Amino acid sequence: MSDIVVFDTSVLVDEVRTGRHRKRIESVEGLVRMSSVVLAELLRGVMGLAEHKFLRTLARNHPILTPTEENWLESGEILAKIRADQGFEPHKLRDLHFDVLIALTARSYGARLVTTNRADFQLINRYRQIKLEMW
Repeated sequence: MSDIVVFDTSVLVDEVRTGRHRKRIESVEGLVRMSSVVLAELLRGVMGLAEHKFLRTLARNHPILTPTEENWLESGEILAKIRADQGFEPHKLRDLHFDVLIALTARSYGARLVTTNRADFQLINRYRQIKLEMW
């Protein structure tokens, strides 16, 4: 069975803005899947019709993985531990919440998560091991 690959929002935002990941994205080995959380984050910040069409094409061309009820509940538990350990303010926990959901969803499928958001995902990885690839 082929490796499943999920791109984090950070990789796709970098690609849309700078094109710097194009070759790596095109040559990635594995079955690319989209995260519904990543798509929601991207759609929230869409600028113009071309970006909207691009995101809709991604959604159409790659199966979408969505957090389960268990992923949502586990995300709250992890964030509570992070708050207790790190003393993060509520706004930082809100910022981390989608990243935790992306990580847990990828983990549920045994997927490799590709990100450029090193700090947040390394922190999450300390609480739940995930297959991370940093770009």
